[in-house]
Amino acid sequence: MANIRQSLGDIRAAKRGRPSLQQATDEAVAKAIGEDADTAPELTLDQIIAPKNLRRRLNMTQEQFAEALGLPVATLRNWEQGRNGIDPAGKSLLILLARDPEAALATLAAARAA
Repeated sequence: MANIRQSLGDIRAAKRGRPSLQQATDEAVAKAIGEDADTAPELTLDQIIAPKNLRRRLNMTQEQFAEALGLPVATLRNWEQGRNGIDPAGKSLLILLARDPEAALATLAAARAA
């Protein structure tokens, strides 16, 4: 492990280039909070079950996700682009999928195989 030595002048010069807390804007603070997973704000249920967010969290393509849910790809695309609302049964399915993805996907696959 290498030792790094800096003079007090080097440290003070480096600090001059950074904005102080008093200079930080609300937008910069909000951006920093949003980028930090430990301090990111809680998501709403609608954000958690948004098909695009859920699909990306599961690292699936639209085709894979639609097939796993037993939906036409066009329906999924309409949901993701906000052209069509999601019916209550679809929302219930997305809630189950968000809560326990492995179990929900396995159950859907088993039901299709039967």
